[in-house]
Amino acid sequence: MTTLNDSLKQQECDISLIDVIQRILSASKDISFRLQQGALAGILGATEEENVQGETQKKLDVISNDLLKDALKASPYVYGIASEEEDFAVPGNDGGEYLVTYDPLDGSSNIDINVSVGTIFSIMKTTGNSDLAQDFLQAGTNQVAAGYVLYGPSTILVITTGKGVSMWTLDNRIGEFVLTNDKVQIPAQTKEFAINMSNQRFWAEPVQAYVADLLAGEEGPIGKRFNMRWVAAMVAEVHRILTRGGIFMYPWDGREPSKPGKLRLMYEANPMAMLVEQAGGLCRTDSERMLEVAPTEIHQRVPVFLGSKEEVERAVSYK
Repeated sequence: MTTLNDSLKQQECDISLIDVIQRILSASKDISFRLQQGALAGILGATEEENVQGETQKKLDVISNDLLKDALKASPYVYGIASEEEDFAVPGNDGGEYLVTYDPLDGSSNIDINVSVGTIFSIMKTTGNSDLAQDFLQAGTNQVAAGYVLYGPSTILVITTGKGVSMWTLDNRIGEFVLTNDKVQIPAQTKEFAINMSNQRFWAEPVQAYVADLLAGEEGPIGKRFNMRWVAAMVAEVHRILTRGGIFMYPWDGREPSKPGKLRLMYEANPMAMLVEQAGGLCRTDSERMLEVAPTEIHQRVPVFLGSKEEVERAVSYK
């Protein structure tokens, strides 16, 4: 049986990076167990608090954030941490070499209805900047590892260290992730798209025109029928695309002109972009490659178009 440690060593990952990844997974196993317990663990429902984005926090949002933060702060290799649930960057250890960003529980609005959610993470090396917040502001091309843990009927780790994408399934009998797909590839073409259609009236004209062409089916300019999917959790949407192809879109809309998108660059879009590109797909904003976006703040938002290469290229070609 191939272990994750063996796989990471074969990819010539430093022991320090392996340690950081294993600490993320240790916390993720705890999160997985609590999700399986559901109401029995007292983790359902919302708190009375809001995060820095102004979103009401679910109980397990807070629990998951604390589990990951505590696990990572205990690593001598982690210099700093940034999370969706933290207002500011959190210092780690002075001798650390890695910066970790994460969304502790993506799709947490799905918890109470027992639908898939996940943990998304990104790992970069510190630049040595004494200003921790500035240290994090690196383009996604600087990531040394990225991935997510999907909590669904089974708990699945999807990870890349820049040498392809692999999937690992948690075997609860032994408490370890077991390799189930070591060569994940996204088909270049697709007949599935995912977008929140309830926001259609707020989209920019190019997005409206593209989705209208998708809906036109065989009679439209694209010339084929598409099916629509929407789970309302980015981690589940991306997992479907990595499994069978598709395009996922969360474009800018006109409701909040000051916000260029809903999804966060540093701990949602960038790690997913690294995974998707490593699997042969594309991830872009409406105007540039996602991994080349120069971040200006930790909680920066961006529009997202990701998935099957040919379909993403078509989507962003509309002007």
